[in-house]
Amino acid sequence: MNATKTRRLPSVADALETTGAWLLAIVWVSPLLYAFWAAFHGSEHAIRFDLTAPLTLDNFRAALSQAPFLRYGLNTFALVTMLLVAQFVICTLAAYAFARYSFAGSRLAFALVLVQLMITPEILIVENYATLASLGLVDTLTGIGLPYMASAFGIFLLRQTFKSTPKELEEAARLEGCGMFGVLMRVYVPLARPTYLAYGLVSISHHWNNFLWPLVITNSVEVRPLTVGLGIFGAPESGVDWSIVSAATLLSVAPLLIAFLLFQRQFVQSFMHAGIK
Repeated sequence: MNATKTRRLPSVADALETTGAWLLAIVWVSPLLYAFWAAFHGSEHAIRFDLTAPLTLDNFRAALSQAPFLRYGLNTFALVTMLLVAQFVICTLAAYAFARYSFAGSRLAFALVLVQLMITPEILIVENYATLASLGLVDTLTGIGLPYMASAFGIFLLRQTFKSTPKELEEAARLEGCGMFGVLMRVYVPLARPTYLAYGLVSISHHWNNFLWPLVITNSVEVRPLTVGLGIFGAPESGVDWSIVSAATLLSVAPLLIAFLLFQRQFVQSFMHAGIK
């Protein structure tokens, strides 16, 4: 009798776990589903779920005519690309130095890097703004991205990955005549590819959705990213049409959604491999 109950318990636990996962998934995806519904229906059907309601693209036309979302998208793409390239270069060099070289103050320097993980960027907004104002970088894409180019998380993640690389591979590369940068580019960087992918996805998602700092540092449409443009577009002062706001929201998140749907298998594999490392 006890053996029968013991065998049934895992199946009950699995059922509860599956049910809980589905409930959480529905709660998480429900705002996105509503945005899809409202964006493709008129304002009179935005809160009425009538399956016979006609579909329309007028909300997207209205959003594009009322605000320069294409310009916002170009600004966001340029910002994210600039940040990702800068972070890869800076984090790679710093992580390689911390992982493979012993120098005076290396432990203290790495401890200071880790301290940055405990400080939220919002705390430094005033100081960052004052510094960028003195450099004349207010209301520029460089000003938006500069405080994030040296990522403590990226340095830590790549350092741990580089430390797990066998030293025999480095020694073999040096026997082949590779110098310091040759070893880095031919041994460490290729082996850390899953980590780069995982970190790149986190960085792109974070900076694509970043709102507070771009709102503070930008003043003009020419450098305003999607998040700030969408926030101003959906402000109550300008009147709220939820169908048009939902269409603008889909325009803002569409690149990330499309990228995830196309490369979801690579995304999952890169995160799993990086976690194992």
